[in-house]
Amino acid sequence: MLHKTRGIVLRTVKYGDTSVIAGIFTELFGLQSYIVNGVRSSKPKAAKGNLLQPGNILELVVYHQEIKNLQRITEFKMGYIYTSLHYNVVKNTIALYLIELLQKSLKQPEQHLDLYYFTENTLQLLDGSPTAVIANLPLYYTLKLAAFLGFRLNGHFSEYTPYLDLLEGTFSDLPPHHSDHLDPEYSELTDRLFQCNEVQQLAAIHMSKEKRRKLLYAYLDFLRLHMPDFTELHSPPILHEILDA
Repeated sequence: MLHKTRGIVLRTVKYGDTSVIAGIFTELFGLQSYIVNGVRSSKPKAAKGNLLQPGNILELVVYHQEIKNLQRITEFKMGYIYTSLHYNVVKNTIALYLIELLQKSLKQPEQHLDLYYFTENTLQLLDGSPTAVIANLPLYYTLKLAAFLGFRLNGHFSEYTPYLDLLEGTFSDLPPHHSDHLDPEYSELTDRLFQCNEVQQLAAIHMSKEKRRKLLYAYLDFLRLHMPDFTELHSPPILHEILDA
């Protein structure tokens, strides 16, 4: 049966002589793998294969059968045209981090409507925002991704609950008897980031690159604690080099 859906390209791999298999996070069906024929030949229509870049937001017409692991695309076109994301090295690096994080986090072909809409909105926000105000976006997205996957932080930072226990996902009055927690300074920053609703609020949270680095790895550890099959990402070191501020 044919369905129309939007989707975010996560990765593509070569298949046969002229085709690719594209991993796409779709609005209707969650993570899916699609075979796309004829996009690696010398024919003019093969140029459409350029649309399958990681991070691109597409409008798709697809065949979908629950019993199959590999689906087929019949039509696809851009659902949103980036103005700067693919050409701005900072924005592109952040986008590649978001995409890799999704790849590591999404394991099953389950619909995640809220996460899909949040991710699409984040990519569009990244594309349209000044470079100077997006440094905290990877931290914010990582926290929100965890929440959408069911690992939401409980409580808030306060003088009475100044420690964030990453193992329990809660703010507590005393440091827990294990190393997987944040001290009051980083706990407060985390709570401020999580409560933001727009990029301007994120830009108002000032911190050094070293603090960003520590927080990002702490948030990835948080995901690893709650998702045993969550594996190491390759993009954070590059991200930290690019966000050298």
